[in-house]
Amino acid sequence: MSNIVRWEPFRDLISLREAMDRLFEESFVHPGGGLVRSAGMQPLSVDMYETDDDVVVEATVPGAKPEDIDISISGDTLTIRGEVKRESEVKEDNYLRRERVYGSFCRTLPLPTPVVTDKAEAIFENGVLTLTLPKAEEVKPKAIKVKAKK
Repeated sequence: MSNIVRWEPFRDLISLREAMDRLFEESFVHPGGGLVRSAGMQPLSVDMYETDDDVVVEATVPGAKPEDIDISISGDTLTIRGEVKRESEVKEDNYLRRERVYGSFCRTLPLPTPVVTDKAEAIFENGVLTLTLPKAEEVKPKAIKVKAKK
């Protein structure tokens, strides 16, 4: 049994427009997606989520060492930059395949809410950088208890 799908003539036009918008933005507005490319470094893969008290950012940084990563917060912008260094030098002639990349990276992300930078915590484990950024007191949800009038 087959499903019948209603034909919408403008659906393809909208997807074409979205594709053109994305192409324009990637080419001219944000070339590199906020990444400074060097030696073929790819963008950091990042997950960002909120809890009641914190903004948590998890970034995959394979091959980096904690001392080679620099984190800064300016206003509502988080910047993670660093460098993945080559451990050993091998002659070019001896390579059969080279897929791992080395070089500098920089990723800039807007923060959804104000955070307290003095209490921020960064943990690096198994190639994953986890930033825990406490929310500022004024943006934390507050519960107001309703009292009955006697």
